[in-house]
Amino acid sequence: MLEEIRGRMTRDGIRIYEDADFAGMREAGRVAASILDDVGALVVPGVTTGALDDFIRSEVARHGAVSATIGYKGYQHASCISVNHVVCHGIPGAKVLMDGDILNIDVTVIVGGWFGDTSRMYVAGQANRKAERLIEVTHEGLMRGIAAVKPGNTFGDIGHAIQAYVESNRMSVVRDFCGHGLGRVFHASPNVLHYGRPGSGAVLEEGMFFTVEPMVNLGRPETKVLADDWTAVTRDKSLSAQFEHSIGVTATGCEIFTASPAGKFFKP
Repeated sequence: MLEEIRGRMTRDGIRIYEDADFAGMREAGRVAASILDDVGALVVPGVTTGALDDFIRSEVARHGAVSATIGYKGYQHASCISVNHVVCHGIPGAKVLMDGDILNIDVTVIVGGWFGDTSRMYVAGQANRKAERLIEVTHEGLMRGIAAVKPGNTFGDIGHAIQAYVESNRMSVVRDFCGHGLGRVFHASPNVLHYGRPGSGAVLEEGMFFTVEPMVNLGRPETKVLADDWTAVTRDKSLSAQFEHSIGVTATGCEIFTASPAGKFFKP
């Protein structure tokens, strides 16, 4: 209980964690990223998204972790798997991947009470050049947003860095979903927007933990949620991509808790 109430809150309601808390987030992030490293070999034409989720569920158990998503608001899967024009929160199931499909796999685990939340793009077979370019731009947008994370900057600086890069490549940033604070809880303040004005929003302070997870569409930014109340898709049916890291603000910048232990990232 004492560990749960360590640190302080800013006037914006954002928890400031202590130096010792970075170790817990580092381990949770490592486990989540390791699972994304390992599932990549299974992403091939002919596999179902349900089979990928079964593998992820077994890997969570093998690492001695707990899935944060199983049972969350009634959700019953160890991952969200969003294929092609699905923006986020795609439900694993009987869908068979076809050659050229792109997909985001999102995994959140709990290790020692700490939440590690990350997602990554994959390609089943060979994607076309437009899809490859979308993935490249989305990843670069994520990393430009993360590069803006340091004490004294603002959350608006993060969003602006992402938005400016994405829109310069004639793609759009989804407005309907955002990053979030985390730590010993799954979702907390702040909301981390992936668009914005420089200098706007709360000021970043050492000890803040949150996700940066831009969703980028080849077409327009508008989305809609399907009748299952989870799956969000692009309204214009254009392709969508997303990458997500959990990070902590340090004295000089930030630490990425969910960096790939194997050094993996998308390469066309």
